[in-house]
Amino acid sequence: MRFLKSKTLALSLALALFVPTISANESIENESIEEVLSNNRLEIFDLSRKKADEDSSILEKDWINQVIYKLTKEYGEEYDTLKSTISISQPIFKSGGIYKAIKYAKASKKYAHLDITLQKKEMIKDAVALLFQIKKQNITINKQNLLIKNAVIDVERKKEQVLGGLIDTSYLDNAILDANTKKNTLLDLNFEKLTLINNFSNLSNAKHDSVNLPILSIIDKSNFLRKNLNVLKITADIEKKYQFKGMSISKYLPTLNVTYDYYNYHDEDGLSSSTKDSSSTYGFNITIPLDTKVFNDIESSKLDYLKAKVELQNIILEEQNFLKLKLAKLDMYDAKIKLAKDDFNLYTSLLEDLSISFEAGLNARADVDIMKNSKKIKSFDIKIFEIDKQIELLDIYARIN
Repeated sequence: MRFLKSKTLALSLALALFVPTISANESIENESIEEVLSNNRLEIFDLSRKKADEDSSILEKDWINQVIYKLTKEYGEEYDTLKSTISISQPIFKSGGIYKAIKYAKASKKYAHLDITLQKKEMIKDAVALLFQIKKQNITINKQNLLIKNAVIDVERKKEQVLGGLIDTSYLDNAILDANTKKNTLLDLNFEKLTLINNFSNLSNAKHDSVNLPILSIIDKSNFLRKNLNVLKITADIEKKYQFKGMSISKYLPTLNVTYDYYNYHDEDGLSSSTKDSSSTYGFNITIPLDTKVFNDIESSKLDYLKAKVELQNIILEEQNFLKLKLAKLDMYDAKIKLAKDDFNLYTSLLEDLSISFEAGLNARADVDIMKNSKKIKSFDIKIFEIDKQIELLDIYARIN
């Protein structure tokens, strides 16, 4: 597979896009390419990341029990009693459950961040792909204009031949129909361009013609798998489920809790009583839950963990096959580019010969113009295939962290 080469330092920096280059040891994040997304889109991803952090903090503190404050009003025959109670029952040892809960919270946070990154990269890819498609559409429109010019020249030539009695009118009629078909195609292409611009506007506040498009190069297989977001995400999921398995086991093992209860009686005005004693108690207890579904719960979490490990192998295989197919498609575009370049060289040679013949009075000017336009069309074909390669590379890089 040939690599695309940048010609200037600016272009080599653009190779980073939002993924590592083939020679990079660490992921390179290009903030400018992220800004292709609208502020609202970026803010949603930022808020999602912050929410994931908060959710992780909740999980990390989930083993800490609440402090319970209770105010009780009791009515009696002789007098009423107002009593406040503070109760604390806090586990300090849960057979590894506290440690596992903290590790589970961190694994959940990592998994959530990778999932958000994957979604963000996918949206960036969609936006940049639309820019490539708009550029491709502009080239296709220019190509179509040249096809129309050739069709119009052919109509004029057929008209002269009909008037000269060299051909019948059916040939002219077919040429006119062909020219009209190409003109209608141009109208469709212009509308398709507007659709692409509209779709881009849904994702970005930037003007489609003001964004500098990156130049992408291929990444090697080892880096692709090592930095692959889908692989990293399922790996994080395995870690999360492994820690959850440990939490599931610890739920049914002994737990050591410290306890504290404080009682305070109040006068009728609600103030602390000076005549009635307040009291407090403290101590500890050990709890051992006995539950008929213990083995089912533990086995379920274990199976979930094992399933995730098997899924990792499936993901790796899918990503390897994905890269293999993409590389094959890039090879196909390289072959198409080579054929288009061969045709371009052929048209260049033919144009030189026709120009000489025209100057010698052996050919009409129309023949030279048609060949000149055909040569330009082939140059546009080469540019279109190059853009198609970039769009395929975008699919690869959207999966890289």
